[in-house]
Amino acid sequence: MRISGKARLAGIMGWPVAHSRSPALHGFWLAESGIEQALRALPVLGFRGCNLTIPHKQAALSIVDRVEPLARRIGAVNTIVVQPDGSLEGRNTDAFGFLESLRATVPDWSATAGPATILGAGGAARAVIAALSDAGVGEIRVVNRTRARAETVATDIATPQTRITIHEWHETGTVLRDAGILVNATSLGMAGEPALMLDLSALPRSSPVVDIVYVPLETDLLANARRRGHPVVDGLGMLLHQGRPGFEAWFGTPVGATRELRAAILATLAPPQ
Repeated sequence: MRISGKARLAGIMGWPVAHSRSPALHGFWLAESGIEQALRALPVLGFRGCNLTIPHKQAALSIVDRVEPLARRIGAVNTIVVQPDGSLEGRNTDAFGFLESLRATVPDWSATAGPATILGAGGAARAVIAALSDAGVGEIRVVNRTRARAETVATDIATPQTRITIHEWHETGTVLRDAGILVNATSLGMAGEPALMLDLSALPRSSPVVDIVYVPLETDLLANARRRGHPVVDGLGMLLHQGRPGFEAWFGTPVGATRELRAAILATLAPPQ
């Protein structure tokens, strides 16, 4: 859908404003009326790009002009880059963010340390699996409550170099044995969600435990892993690192996930006093 160059903006102002339902109200009418899609308005409005989150990551695949191969393989776009000719390119930086966070926190982690055990088969899990596969992990064990969804992940993301196996949730003890890394890519343990109760006794103590959840920063899974002596990686690092490629593409300036950045974002996550 091409736009005419007459895209119009509307909004709401106030403080506080989080309670307002005006965006949802007018957004419904915009969708119902078929008014030019917001993504297609980006070049006309002078935007260099934007980030996407749920529920738009999959829908964007069919809207942008080009999708990078990794984003196509993962099946989701989280970064839009407006090209010089005004076309839109969809990218996925979650895989990059995950791997950069892992390597920054556990620099001696090796893809050859053993199989990777991934909990979950949703969008975040797909990015994690792609990242580990491309990093050279030879076997990835996917544990998910819905087997069919996990099988789809294996079909979409598998490479000749990586064997992806599917396991039921009750098999966690078995799939942790000799694993070189454990990653929680579900929402379990997130604030407002059920806790992730997992027996880590079968996991080698040298294996990192990663949780993509960052609210709370120290989940029950990470606290348990820390007590056992595992290297632990919280979800905030993935959030910070995944933002780097988008910013650099939009503004042409290299940036880093520094301690200062982490402190600044942590301050926004702290509960009000």
